[in-house]
Amino acid sequence: MKKLGRIQTLAIAGLSALALATPIAIAQTAGGGEGGGRQGAHGKGGEFGEHDGGRRGGAMMFRGLNLTDAQKASLKQIHESFGERTKSLREQLRAKHEELRQAESGSAFDEALATQKLTEAAGLQAKLMGEEFRMRQESIAVLTPEQKTQLEQRRAEFKAKREQFKARRGERTQQQ
Repeated sequence: MKKLGRIQTLAIAGLSALALATPIAIAQTAGGGEGGGRQGAHGKGGEFGEHDGGRRGGAMMFRGLNLTDAQKASLKQIHESFGERTKSLREQLRAKHEELRQAESGSAFDEALATQKLTEAAGLQAKLMGEEFRMRQESIAVLTPEQKTQLEQRRAEFKAKREQFKARRGERTQQQ
């Protein structure tokens, strides 16, 4: 087997990480796909502005913003539209990951095949991320200026807490 260059190794490692993380992200953002029996806006019976069962993003960012019923209905429609728009994309991504799993079950590592499958999956993942961004933008557009301000304050608080957590974790790692 020929020696890989540093960039090739990093590219394969990055795409591998993407391939491993994507099924988890898909399951969290799309309710895992097949079940389809969504309750309320986000699967656990929660409405927008209430707890959404711990999904990534989702309605949690709107919790406590005192949304009107019309806003809740709009957000629910945006989320359902996202699910419909991305269903085939999620299915294609799942298929690519299955192809990758099958390719790695062989006895010899086929670098070209792995790279091809990971590249195809990365393109699909990028499209899905674009759709997620679109959904967030549509959702934020439903909010009043006051609600947007509240949301930005929460994001800033969350970012500060995350940085504090990272700093504490870094201190503990250095102590060990």
